[in-house]
Amino acid sequence: MEDRVLLITGASSGIGAATARAAAEKGYRLVLAARSVDKLDALAEEIGTDRVMTVSCDVTSIDDQQAMVEKALERFGRLDAVFANAGRGGSPGGFSGADPEQWKDMLLTNVYGLGLTLQATLPALKESQGHMLLTGSAAGRATIPGSMYSASKWAVTGIGHNLREELRGTGMRVTLIEPGMVDTPFFDERPSHAMKDEDIANAAIYALSQPAHVDVNEILVRPTPAVE
Repeated sequence: MEDRVLLITGASSGIGAATARAAAEKGYRLVLAARSVDKLDALAEEIGTDRVMTVSCDVTSIDDQQAMVEKALERFGRLDAVFANAGRGGSPGGFSGADPEQWKDMLLTNVYGLGLTLQATLPALKESQGHMLLTGSAAGRATIPGSMYSASKWAVTGIGHNLREELRGTGMRVTLIEPGMVDTPFFDERPSHAMKDEDIANAAIYALSQPAHVDVNEILVRPTPAVE
């Protein structure tokens, strides 16, 4: 993995930040993107700024995403892998009572923003026969009453499978990372029984570390059930 370039969206905290730390230990050069530049800069300082660049990016803006890729190529000359990780949760209330504006923000981030990341980064990834990782969710494989968030992650699951078919025969790889409950800033109240963000970072690094002829299609990761 030495000197390969990995771009991570939603990199300022949680799974994105944990993956950045783990990838840096493996020798990756990193492009870290998020809206929170202060957090990104602090993470870059922790990792070592000579191998890291930070980019302010709202994933719902195609201009931001294209500028992100242009800056990455100017700095490092290539992209070898992209972790499309930016996402957000929904609001309580089910389909009958949730805040529709929060729905809008969530769907634009989780679905439309993901699509823009693919569109902005795929040309560079095709040049390197690179690897695309998507943060889905165990919620994208289950039926959850009244959950628009779950529906958005079903969409991510579909995007991952459809992207793999689009890229078939190109030598590129697509991996869906599908976590169950993870203790990250994603939640307002910390879950009592959950995995750590480092656990999901380890799954991403596992997929990235496979030889070119091995395509890890999906990694579904759930916490071990509590001991009764």
